[in-house]
Amino acid sequence: MLSAETINNLIGIDESYKVPIKLQTILNDSNKRVELFNQFLEEENDLSFDWFTDYFQEEHSDRKSKKQDFTPDGIVKLVSSLLGNFKINADICAGTGGLTIKRWSENHNGKFYCEEFSDRAMPFLLFNLMIRNIDAVVFHGDSLSRSVKYIYKLTKGVKFSSLEEIKEQSAVKADTVIMNPPYSLKWNPQKSMLDEPRFKDFKVLAPKSKADYAFILTGLDDLSDDGTMAIILPHGVLFRGNAEGKLRQRIIDLNYLDTVIGLPEKTFLNTDIPTVVLIFKKERQNRDVLFIDASKEFTKDKAHNRIEDKHISKIISTYHNRNDVDKFAHVATFDEIKENDYNLNIPRYVDTFEPEPVKPLHEIMAEMKELDAEIEYTSQELSVMLQELHGTNPEADKEIKEFTKYWVDKYEIGKPQRKEQLTLL
Repeated sequence: MLSAETINNLIGIDESYKVPIKLQTILNDSNKRVELFNQFLEEENDLSFDWFTDYFQEEHSDRKSKKQDFTPDGIVKLVSSLLGNFKINADICAGTGGLTIKRWSENHNGKFYCEEFSDRAMPFLLFNLMIRNIDAVVFHGDSLSRSVKYIYKLTKGVKFSSLEEIKEQSAVKADTVIMNPPYSLKWNPQKSMLDEPRFKDFKVLAPKSKADYAFILTGLDDLSDDGTMAIILPHGVLFRGNAEGKLRQRIIDLNYLDTVIGLPEKTFLNTDIPTVVLIFKKERQNRDVLFIDASKEFTKDKAHNRIEDKHISKIISTYHNRNDVDKFAHVATFDEIKENDYNLNIPRYVDTFEPEPVKPLHEIMAEMKELDAEIEYTSQELSVMLQELHGTNPEADKEIKEFTKYWVDKYEIGKPQRKEQLTLL
């Protein structure tokens, strides 16, 4: 793992905030970028993961306005495994490229399409793609408004990708779409957007306070008819009403939703909320929806929860088998979902209730005796303390003695204890 100091030294800066501009300048120079790529490869030659995830998240991410939370390795592996094979993969809200890198590690000959809004993330994304010699088109712009600052074409070379800025790029339909967008991001929906292909069949736009469904529909628009999309979102998309409720119903009626997978809480660095993976397919033969409650599939790692290979294997196996699994998975019919008013909250479909075991009677009796002994001891202690109290005047002293007598008589302190026999009927 590359340290922040190593990264800064290789790029040639003394403060991390200077990296994005300096890195972009180097990438624009074909000779300097090749030199930099080779220097990085001398420090780290494992290209199967994003070297910059921790560095960017700690030094450059904007949690407040852009809600940047980078996808943990376990979720990256899970989501990529759910998607399967591809020729063209689209990564909307690509960040520094962690999800795309995972997809590339499964198919080095694939074509890649990335979109990213952040000016600070873009140089890292381009670096990650180019050093891995990836064929890609990268849009630097707003996926929601479809406004574009720059379009980059990366062409596979002998060792590293070349970089070219282009003016336009025709629409691409991807075999697989992978997304971890900013959760519940505020956006600026315009009525004219209802005329766009991605929104026009839905008659309503996502609310301006939460762009989650706008991201879903944008991803579906980029998906080929026989493709598969996986998107990571907060649980609220499963049950929130109003415009989101209408959008959810329309998506289900169109038979696009295939699987709902609830993930554990505290898997991300900057948020404790549990997330959900939604799998979409446009040309499904069945109308049921698979629900998987994987909220307990994690290993505790200090303040966070980590999804490991054993958890991923269980989820993937259940996903492919598509059968009910007690307290873990349920295949819900369309009628079930309709009866639930299109509410997809996972507990409505997967019952994970575990009844508490009934204690043996002898254990209950032992606990009762222990409690009785504690009460007796505490009462005796309090009685001693009460008898040592004296009032500051005769009237107060009288009140204290009356209360002490009441306490001693009530709990029979100092008197022989009655022996009672418990009769079992």
